[in-house]
Amino acid sequence: MDTSRHIPVLLEETISGLNIKKDGIYVDCTMGGAGHASEILKRIKKNGKLYCFEQDSYAVFKGATKLSEIDDNFIIIPDNFVNIKQQLKILDVNKVDGILYDLGVSSFQFDIGERGFSYNYDAKLDMRMNQDQELTAYEVVNEYSFEQLKKILYVYGEEKHAASIVKKIIREREKKAIETTLQLSEIIKTALPAKVRRKEGHPAKKTFQAIRIAVNDELNVFEKSLRDALTLLKKGGRICVISFHSLEDRICKSVFKEMVNENIPKGLPVKDVDIVRNFKIINNRVITPSANELLLNNRAHSAKLRIIEKL
Repeated sequence: MDTSRHIPVLLEETISGLNIKKDGIYVDCTMGGAGHASEILKRIKKNGKLYCFEQDSYAVFKGATKLSEIDDNFIIIPDNFVNIKQQLKILDVNKVDGILYDLGVSSFQFDIGERGFSYNYDAKLDMRMNQDQELTAYEVVNEYSFEQLKKILYVYGEEKHAASIVKKIIREREKKAIETTLQLSEIIKTALPAKVRRKEGHPAKKTFQAIRIAVNDELNVFEKSLRDALTLLKKGGRICVISFHSLEDRICKSVFKEMVNENIPKGLPVKDVDIVRNFKIINNRVITPSANELLLNNRAHSAKLRIIEKL
């Protein structure tokens, strides 16, 4: 699989938002195909440093190869970004100038069929971002209870037909285990009303997304990491978050708002108190891809970028 096909989303807006200094310390929490990481690395010099988190062993190899062609002042940390604070402390890094999150699944994880992320390829149900972890989509689909699965589909996938889909999954798995992505995709299709199946977009998209989020505990991991990341910023340091899911964006928006307003006493008019703000939001309105970017990269469709700065 050639990661050159990977097109980084909102690249110009993100690089601009990070406000990169030549001697700065930067962290890419989601290296993936190293699209954003490459552009950060090009803009820092020998006395700067780029740290990249990546738990996918395939991405670690590909990312290292790509970044090495640019410079050598980077370190790849083969771990989940939930451990950002602990891992950087081990490397004696306590404060940084910028941190990037590009959430979701990288393009080549989707494009490698055997990883089991996509309903477009027939593969074993997997969906693990970290291939060393035990829990896979197979266990979620075949072993979770009706209530557990219904909650996952309804909350993480915002799937209105969660109950119908889960009933069908349970009926089918009682006959035989659901082992592959295409098996699951067909089950989902038959559980949905005809008018839903005729709508634009794949009928299994929301369910696959929900199961993937559950397998990787993506929302809890992101919130914990983001809160830790905010404590690592130097004065003037920034965090850029690219999200593709409404729940991820909601977490980001809520945490950023909390940080900006944390020193405002409740119940008092803002004009009557001396407020010391620790953070400010750089973009008052969420940044979305331009029409031109959407033409070039369909996967940018639901992307949203939010930026915060430490004062």
